[in-house]
Amino acid sequence: MNAVLHIAIRTIAGKPKRSFLTLFGLIVAACIMNPSYGFAGNAAADSVQENPAGDTLRCIDQHAFGLGERLVYDVGYSFITAGEAVFSIPAIDTVHGRPCYRVQFTVNSTPTFSFFYKVDDHYETILDKKGIFPWRFSQHIREGKYRYDFEANFDQIHNVATTDKGKYPIPPYVHDVVSALFYARTMDFSKCRPGEKVSLHNFYKDSTYQLAVKFLGYQQISVDAGTFNCVLVEPLIMEGGLFKSEGRIIIWMTNDERKIPVKVSTKVVVGSIDAELREYSGVSGPVKAKVE
Repeated sequence: MNAVLHIAIRTIAGKPKRSFLTLFGLIVAACIMNPSYGFAGNAAADSVQENPAGDTLRCIDQHAFGLGERLVYDVGYSFITAGEAVFSIPAIDTVHGRPCYRVQFTVNSTPTFSFFYKVDDHYETILDKKGIFPWRFSQHIREGKYRYDFEANFDQIHNVATTDKGKYPIPPYVHDVVSALFYARTMDFSKCRPGEKVSLHNFYKDSTYQLAVKFLGYQQISVDAGTFNCVLVEPLIMEGGLFKSEGRIIIWMTNDERKIPVKVSTKVVVGSIDAELREYSGVSGPVKAKVE
């Protein structure tokens, strides 16, 4: 057991510049589709609305998620549970007079794993409730001896991102790694064909990254939270970009209006790293994809 645990620690922590979030959050968030670039599956009822300042911003009629939602995942290496990841929407904030979801994502190592390598990561995005795009993003990484903090403010009217390093041009409705996932949950995959690909854009640190995602089809899987009919997608990782992996990354989301991420799996040199849904609460409606 100790030998396997040390392999897990070296696999997860061997590249300190790559956050533990890569095990789950980043690879899940990679599956978003920016509406500026088109896809066979469209966001729910996308329209444009004028705000009090006279600026036009999109409005998406969606029922995938809402205030009070909480999704809990076990993050494991082979048969070892290394940590817990939690997505939650605990509050509503206001930015530029627009209501916004405060979306939080945390990753914590288990007590046993913390003895060797402690992880305590916190991410937060202020997500426009009507347009499903971010106004602010922050991350605070605490992994072993490694520390990293990052914040970005997104001016979605003038398409500028501001960090402590400067100002950077961004495409319309660009995403951070957390808002990306929640936008993906508003997508309609019913018209997608297996093998179909889509481009996407994420902003991180000082750059906007373009990636691709491939729709794979459908599959039924069982996790601790239940058995679900799912949509499968695969982020196509670009060398030199934000997301890298030694093997394929597969993502399962419920094949219904909620599009809850159920499982994420990526192959590594030895074994695989998986995140599986353990429990959920506060969802915005029935999870029709749940079989049992």
